[in-house]
Amino acid sequence: MTDKVAVVTGASRGIGAEIAIRLAADGFAVVVACHTGREAAEAVVTKIAESGGEAVVAQADLGDPAGMSQLFDAAEKAFGGVDVLVNNAGMMALSPVAEVTDDSFERQVSVNLGGVFRGLREAANRLRNGGAVVNFSSSVVGLYQPGYAVYAATKAGVEAMTHVLAKELASRGIRVNTVAPGPVETDLFMHGKSPDLVEKIMQSIPFGRLGQPEEIARVVSFLAGPDSGWVTGQVIRANGGVV
Repeated sequence: MTDKVAVVTGASRGIGAEIAIRLAADGFAVVVACHTGREAAEAVVTKIAESGGEAVVAQADLGDPAGMSQLFDAAEKAFGGVDVLVNNAGMMALSPVAEVTDDSFERQVSVNLGGVFRGLREAANRLRNGGAVVNFSSSVVGLYQPGYAVYAATKAGVEAMTHVLAKELASRGIRVNTVAPGPVETDLFMHGKSPDLVEKIMQSIPFGRLGQPEEIARVVSFLAGPDSGWVTGQVIRANGGVV
């Protein structure tokens, strides 16, 4: 797929970085998108180039209404168009509902839901026929854990938009799916958690371990590539069996 182009948001580290590297290995030219962390994003581009792939960095604030259009502009300037959009970027601020500030609520909604919505809108207008959109939700949707109300609500909205847009873009051969990971061993997940808490979380997972970023990247690779040609409107809960 050397003529295909993918935009991956939140790709400077963690799951997003692994997705960018995997899609480059699959033959995509990749736009490694980030808000901050440009140096880390440049390191991802370097790693891709060292393996013979093509990639560029693009910076944008996905909470800004212009952010997504800037990423598509960068992709079209660098590679001529976009075939795959991976809406991986997001933020999480945990708090009981009674303690959620307006600023925290608005920021999570603007990035997690608004950013994805604008990405879907941009994709609906600018993605090439036969392409794919891979959104990111979370397996906390449906678990209803205390402290996760706002975050889970934004991700539930992403799942709803996935189902609708899959039907709207089906006539163009564009597939729209969502990956909903469980606990994955990234710096973001591990930050602030004691070893005892991490062990407790692992015990709640039937596989008895945390997921790895490359395992999520493999799922995205499938959904972005030709092997998923009959898969659209789905939410894949890649979570080691958490229910």
